[in-house]
Amino acid sequence: MKQAFSPALLARAYADPLAWLNLAVDLLPIWAVLQFGWGATPLVALYWLENLVIGVFTVLRMAGAGVAQVAEKGAAMLAGSLFLAAFFCVHYGAFCWGHGVFLSVFVDPQMGFPSPQKLLAWALGTGAHMPLFLGAIVAANLVFFLVDFIGRGEARRTSLEAEMAAPYGRIFTLHVAIILGAMFAFGAGDPLIGVFFLILIRVVFGVFLSVRRCLRRDRLQAEEMPA
Repeated sequence: MKQAFSPALLARAYADPLAWLNLAVDLLPIWAVLQFGWGATPLVALYWLENLVIGVFTVLRMAGAGVAQVAEKGAAMLAGSLFLAAFFCVHYGAFCWGHGVFLSVFVDPQMGFPSPQKLLAWALGTGAHMPLFLGAIVAANLVFFLVDFIGRGEARRTSLEAEMAAPYGRIFTLHVAIILGAMFAFGAGDPLIGVFFLILIRVVFGVFLSVRRCLRRDRLQAEEMPA
């Protein structure tokens, strides 16, 4: 983590305009707080919805890797990618549902045990213009998918196992921090300070992801260089 925030590495990471796009989307909830009066509940719901978006793009990456590598590894690669993508949908979907149930009950004990449909409706209805902010997250993920995965050729070099495993570490790391931040936000004497602290946690995590993306590009470029 210390290396991730070294000035030289940060400078290299943010030499890429997409890192600034990621930062802008992470800071967008500040507008929701100041303009639409969002509190901690909509923020927690938005970050949960972000996990669903990440899951969708993970499925696209897995299927795309199968298509891109079928010429090199044969039809078994495509069949394997589709099977693992289906398995991921079931497993990750259940994981997100259970996580969403915990979050919804944490912020609203009267919520009970919601179905996936009720949980999604709850999350979308927690804050004004929630679909707008969710759309910004979808758009940013689409840009990264098109630029990195398609344009820069990650589809030809990635492994299905790595793609399938990636969201789990992200969701666990981020949401342990989010839950701690939400506890502070709900319990703070000044709720606004607590909400901004929650956003700060997400922004710092986004910076870490931008640096990790930079290191990933370095590794892939090194693998392409002739010995």
